[in-house]
Amino acid sequence: MPLRNDSQRYGWISISLHWLVAFTVIGLFALGLWMVDLGYYDAWYRKGPDIHRSVGLLLFAVMLLRLLWRVFAPLPDALPTHQRWEVLLAHLAHWGLYGLLFVAMVSGYLISSADGSSVSVFGWFSIPSVTGHRSGLEDIAGDIHEIAVWSIIVLASLHALAALKHHIFDRDDTLRRMLGLSPRQTP
Repeated sequence: MPLRNDSQRYGWISISLHWLVAFTVIGLFALGLWMVDLGYYDAWYRKGPDIHRSVGLLLFAVMLLRLLWRVFAPLPDALPTHQRWEVLLAHLAHWGLYGLLFVAMVSGYLISSADGSSVSVFGWFSIPSVTGHRSGLEDIAGDIHEIAVWSIIVLASLHALAALKHHIFDRDDTLRRMLGLSPRQTP
């Protein structure tokens, strides 16, 4: 398997970035759902959000890397069995996911830095507030964050269902290419 994409397959870097982002988003979503119900005296009351923020900011860097990589490693050609509308919807879904991810990450950062404080990433380094103290920003950013995150989950679920549709019903190599597997043998 090559490192870079070619006209027929995804390379290991694109595949790794895709699955790293996918599993990180699922993990952040699960952690976010769990931590909103924590009580003040729960041991994870501060630890959960600290992990969520730190991973979210690292994901921001990975997403920037992923976009940069996409410039240098164009996507493989669409499979010949794909309809034009399927290709268009796939592109819209991917760009929609990218956009929503950046909205979620920026709004998450704004929730944490709306009081003017910096945001620590696992204690390794801190990202200063770009807004300073802004009354009400935390609530607005929180609403945007929640809408963006749920939109990501819905769109990512549709994306996964489309991949399964291609694999199970169309019996094409769409999912196999993103898993790094060899093409199916044609009879």
